[in-house]
Amino acid sequence: MNDKNVKAGDVSAQDVIIEHDQDTKGQKYNEYVKKMTPKHSWFLNMLKAFLIGGIICTIGQGFNNLYKHWGATEDLAASYTTLSLVFLAVLLTGLNIYPKLAKFGGAGTVVPITGFANSVAAPAVEFKKEGHVFGIGCKIFTIAGPVILYGIFSSWILGIIYYILMEFGVV
Repeated sequence: MNDKNVKAGDVSAQDVIIEHDQDTKGQKYNEYVKKMTPKHSWFLNMLKAFLIGGIICTIGQGFNNLYKHWGATEDLAASYTTLSLVFLAVLLTGLNIYPKLAKFGGAGTVVPITGFANSVAAPAVEFKKEGHVFGIGCKIFTIAGPVILYGIFSSWILGIIYYILMEFGVV
């Protein structure tokens, strides 16, 4: 396979490795990557994300309406809704259902409260075999830790900016 005209589908990883001519090797590599890269429909992915994200939000609205119907105030219903969505996301993560939803719905499962709950619970489930301290304790915030850190840092910076603007009478 030393010809310069490489056809898609004809290239294997071994062909790329053993090729000595750099131009042909680059061409073979590009064809190999094209062959191995899965094809996705952006429209179908967007539709799935919209569907799953919409279902999560509809469930949240259902909880909110239910809690208001039971007599909770607007603020209390919102708090209970948040707790319910976090509980469901963690429960579904523990039962290995949320990762399947995420695989199907992609970005639709990153609805902030459920996506964050999943990002905390998933490492805990994954590393529980390593024990409570070195498994769960050390790994639980591997994904959520940076979110918490930068969220707090950003709010601190914005608070300083707001304070300075207040001192100058801008706000």
